[in-house]
Amino acid sequence: MNDVLKYSLLAGAIVLVVVGVIVSLIIEHKKDNRSNVRYIARVSVFGALSAILYCVPFLTFKLPFLPSFLSIHLDEIPIFIVGFAYGPWSAVGVIVVKTLIKLPLTTTLTVGEFGDLFYSLVFILPSAILYQKRRKLSSVFIGFGISMVTQLLVAMVFNVYVMIPFYMLVMGLPEEAILSMCQAANPNIKDVGWSYALFAVLPMNAIKNGIVLVATFFMYKGLRRFLKLSWTAKRKQKASADVELYRLPQSSTTENSIQKAPEIDSDANGSVIN
Repeated sequence: MNDVLKYSLLAGAIVLVVVGVIVSLIIEHKKDNRSNVRYIARVSVFGALSAILYCVPFLTFKLPFLPSFLSIHLDEIPIFIVGFAYGPWSAVGVIVVKTLIKLPLTTTLTVGEFGDLFYSLVFILPSAILYQKRRKLSSVFIGFGISMVTQLLVAMVFNVYVMIPFYMLVMGLPEEAILSMCQAANPNIKDVGWSYALFAVLPMNAIKNGIVLVATFFMYKGLRRFLKLSWTAKRKQKASADVELYRLPQSSTTENSIQKAPEIDSDANGSVIN
């Protein structure tokens, strides 16, 4: 039943991508500048793509030295791309859509899904905000560094003080059962607190983040020419066009005023000669 639901949602996500692309093409054809329609279409397409990367089995994998309940997903790659191309608010919308699509597949009473939502926000927004302010290669690498460190710290703290206690409370799992699953994969894990965070949460997120950031860098580099300019770039283009529009009449007026100025002669003493 779970497989049927998973593939049904996968098919629904694919349909959502197709519909979003069609709507985007219609908007482009009609030169429709309504930003809310563009936003909805964009968020739907990338949110569905992100959900597909989460659902497809061969794009999700486990590592032998990590507990069996920890998996590496690559669903944050499309979110990074849309954050760089269209800004942080589009990235937030995609994260929300991806989470809503994932909820019916939950095996953790939605605990894991909302945890992923929080991790994605703290991982992607620093890079997207910094790149929106300064679209330079240096901003990309600085943003990646900030995102990596921020996400790792937040993931460890959140797991120790929120996620693991919440799992035990909501799902009724005793601490000994969770520790047993952890030690079966990695005997270095001595407790479900900071030992679990250092030997499970930290390496898993570091590996996943590294894959996502490298993939984002090369994929966005190749796709950016096919993506639309962000609203900041459009605003700069419009401002530049406005300057040129108002500059031409001004220069023309100045030229005419110079041509129409009366000729004035003076003698050697500076007296005006009529």
